[in-house]
Amino acid sequence: MNVIKSPAKRMILGVQFLFVAFGATVLVPLLVGIDPSVALFTAGVGTLIFHFITGGKVPVFLGSSFAFIAPIVASTELYGMPGTLAGLMAVGVVYATASACIKCSGPAFIIKLFPSVVVGPVIMVIGLSLSSVAVDMAKGNWALAIIVLAAAITTVVFSKGMLRLIPILVGLVVGYIAAALMKEVDYTQVAEASWIALPKFVKPEWNLKAILFLLPVAIAPMIEHVGDMYAIGGVAKKDFVKDPGLHRTLLGDGIATFVAGIFGGPPNTTYSEVTGAISLTKVTDPRVLRIAACTAIVFSFIGKIAGALRTIPAPVLGGIMLLLFGMIACVGIKILIDAHTNLNHTRNQVIISIVLAIGIGGASLSFGNFTLAGIGLASVVGVILNLILPGHSAEVETTDEEDIVI
Repeated sequence: MNVIKSPAKRMILGVQFLFVAFGATVLVPLLVGIDPSVALFTAGVGTLIFHFITGGKVPVFLGSSFAFIAPIVASTELYGMPGTLAGLMAVGVVYATASACIKCSGPAFIIKLFPSVVVGPVIMVIGLSLSSVAVDMAKGNWALAIIVLAAAITTVVFSKGMLRLIPILVGLVVGYIAAALMKEVDYTQVAEASWIALPKFVKPEWNLKAILFLLPVAIAPMIEHVGDMYAIGGVAKKDFVKDPGLHRTLLGDGIATFVAGIFGGPPNTTYSEVTGAISLTKVTDPRVLRIAACTAIVFSFIGKIAGALRTIPAPVLGGIMLLLFGMIACVGIKILIDAHTNLNHTRNQVIISIVLAIGIGGASLSFGNFTLAGIGLASVVGVILNLILPGHSAEVETTDEEDIVI
């Protein structure tokens, strides 16, 4: 592991890594109605909790999870933000429970229960179910949205080095400048904000309906966590699945998410863009990531930052979302491809098609006071179909009888 001896160099690198994660970390709360300062605070605290539980061995930064954008929006409309936060805290408990199962049975337990044929389409649903929201926000000023989209695409496709890792931040900055030139920005909130201010924490309230609504959404992020640990392990040339162990990393993620819910923040997840930055800079010293976490906490108390973030026009956010939500759907497709999922096999076609239809169609089931809908329902149905349908999910040999001809 590359240890940075100079405290000054560690400080500079830590701040740099925060800016890699900054755009995505603050975008999620802006989209779901949470104070971005709270998200910065819970990301920093969550990262420190993760490092404590894993013995400070894994160089990761935990930021706001995109997988929960659609569920949080839907849950907030149904149960309000305080109730939704209770559901997000329950997601952290699910992570902890899965951690205990992994400790007893190994990571194969999770992979077998949630194979690519289930996780892939669920992640596709997460992205595609929000596409209409992106269009609605962008159509307020299509010219501005296209400028933002072009900046983000140019950054991710044509730029090199560290710049390529921050397309969201670049898109937001370029879009904000363009919006200012178009006189689309209202600076009132910046002027009224104090330099030092407490984040607008929200107290969660017990709501069983919200808890049951959000619990199934934990499936995809848990599988994503497993992949992230293998990815950062490959970059750092360490087997973090064995030491400190996948059960500890998932527990750290779960407790961080639980604590985020207590303070009114979005769930946390390990950030692949930070992993990319680590790969690029060859800096694998976990202390650098802890500095990034502390910097995020400091930033959360600077009121002017939160005020400026709240002045970002909706079309700017919409332009970023057009790319972002499509990319999330692509991640789901990539999961199917990387796992060599046999899409000629009838069993796999059935699972994928049903998950997509239920998730994107917005289906719901009600049992008394309990309602299961959207992504959560799609996740549960996918898991059940995978368990009850005969055969295997991936790398299945194809026969003529198994092919579907349309």
